Amino acid sequence: CECIIFSIDDLFRLVPRALPVHCFGAALLRLSPGCSSRTKTQRRHASHFTYQPDPVPTQYGPTQKMNLFQSVTSALDNTLASDPTAVIFGEDVAFGGVFRCTVGLRDKYGKDRVFNTPLCEQGIVGFGIGVAVAGATAIAEIQFADYIYPAFDQIVNEAAKYRYRSGNLFDCGNLTIRAPWGCVGHGSLYHSQSPEAFFAHCPGIKVVIPRGPVQAKGLLLSCISDKNPCIFFEPKILYRAAVEQVPVEPYTIPLSQAEVLQEGSDVTLVAWGTQIHVMREVANMAQEKLGVSCEVIDLQTILPWDTETVCKSVVKTGRLLISHEAPITGGFAAEISSTVQEECFLNLEAPISRVCGYDTPFPHIFEPFYIPDKWKCLEAIKRMINY
Repeated sequence: CECIIFSIDDLFRLVPRALPVHCFGAALLRLSPGCSSRTKTQRRHASHFTYQPDPVPTQYGPTQKMNLFQSVTSALDNTLASDPTAVIFGEDVAFGGVFRCTVGLRDKYGKDRVFNTPLCEQGIVGFGIGVAVAGATAIAEIQFADYIYPAFDQIVNEAAKYRYRSGNLFDCGNLTIRAPWGCVGHGSLYHSQSPEAFFAHCPGIKVVIPRGPVQAKGLLLSCISDKNPCIFFEPKILYRAAVEQVPVEPYTIPLSQAEVLQEGSDVTLVAWGTQIHVMREVANMAQEKLGVSCEVIDLQTILPWDTETVCKSVVKTGRLLISHEAPITGGFAAEISSTVQEECFLNLEAPISRVCGYDTPFPHIFEPFYIPDKWKCLEAIKRMINY
């Protein structure tokens, strides 16, 4: 049978914001008698990657087993404990947020430091700019990255330009904006977007995306301490799927530095966030099936990005594949491709390949066809090797 399947949890999470009131009834779709929701739901929601945890870090002291949302909570806890001016605010953060990233913090630090806001993203960021300009540390949460667009004007026209327009007399560099990001398996068009490319065109802000719990805590603490406004996108599918040994004490990971996760000689694979774990699988498949050695690079910071590490790798391998979940046209892969073409033209052995989402809204039942999975990436490697 052909059917569309919503779980009850999916329905009540998505309907209030994703659909107008008059569409609520349309979302309650009945299954035909012979349709097994259990089988089809499991098949459609099967993960398109296998999470590969990083080695246990030893340089930052004792560690504790955490998933990604717990590592974010730990970073926020460390900040509130060490910085008496720090405040956390957003929709529902007082009770822990929809993904539980702020759970327990209001009870520990008080309602004046962890508090809810009205459902108004423009107001959340505008308030955060004012808090940061006044000298405090502002940590704003946008409940989903998909809902950051109402705040676009405040981020791009105010936060990013505040320092420049005053000749550095005042700034809002103490502002960090957090938002769950990327596909989640059943989020559809209003809960699965990856909007990093919109902000990569805007000087004055930094855009950061971690691949796992260890990076999430270190990079988030770096964003909070950085003297520029930062946007920190958190891969929501990894909130519970990603588990690592994370240092308990505060530590930072430098921004604007890509990390070479695996060295190789034939193809450079560049990605960020969830897609890094797809690239790691692709590298293993390419080695086993094709005898191709892949170098895997996690960009980590989208703006300003680490051109030196990427170009150095491409000079060595002669081939580059970039993959992200966002639509291909105007996606950040285009910027990387253009820069590498300018810097490494004489070293390229094949055209640069981009394996990305399609130029459509993010689909629901067709999500398995939309995501840039390992098989699409492996085919791209074959084409480059045989070019």
